[in-house]
Amino acid sequence: MRPAQPFSSSAKRKLVTLLAHASSPAEYERILCIWLRASLGLSCQQIAAVLGWHPGSVRNLQSRVLREGVSVLEQPGRGGRHRAHLTLAEEEGLLADFCFAAGQGGVVEAGPLRVAYEKQGEHPVAKSTLYRLLARHGWRKLVPRPYHPEASAEAQQAFKKSSGAWCVPKLLNKPSRGVRSG
Repeated sequence: MRPAQPFSSSAKRKLVTLLAHASSPAEYERILCIWLRASLGLSCQQIAAVLGWHPGSVRNLQSRVLREGVSVLEQPGRGGRHRAHLTLAEEEGLLADFCFAAGQGGVVEAGPLRVAYEKQGEHPVAKSTLYRLLARHGWRKLVPRPYHPEASAEAQQAFKKSSGAWCVPKLLNKPSRGVRSG
């Protein structure tokens, strides 16, 4: 096995500043993966055990940093909306057309929204795509209240007391089925 290639002192200083300014836990882990080797000289297996990564992932990242430089860590990682039909701004523009009706207390139906989405994206989509889009932009399904907001609890109690009294005597006087009288 060949000896590990050392990092320069300027790269070590750059790693320290990158660690201090990491914006997410994933970015912090990527920088820490390189820092552990550059400053402490840990092996790939040791770094993988510390970070909970696979040793191959550690080797891949370290070799890429040695080839291309520390600037690799400043680039965004993998992931993103590679299969999106519309950008987030286009989605917001599409929903803005339907937002007025929703703000006036109207109901926004998925059918017309789906037609508009397919027209703008020039691609047929499933209904679940629309529901994920609505959830992504903070829309939610509203259900009717279980009671009327102007209902009076006293009037309801008075109605319950007065309405059921007429049927109780009839139920008590009626003979039950299968029982002969007299």
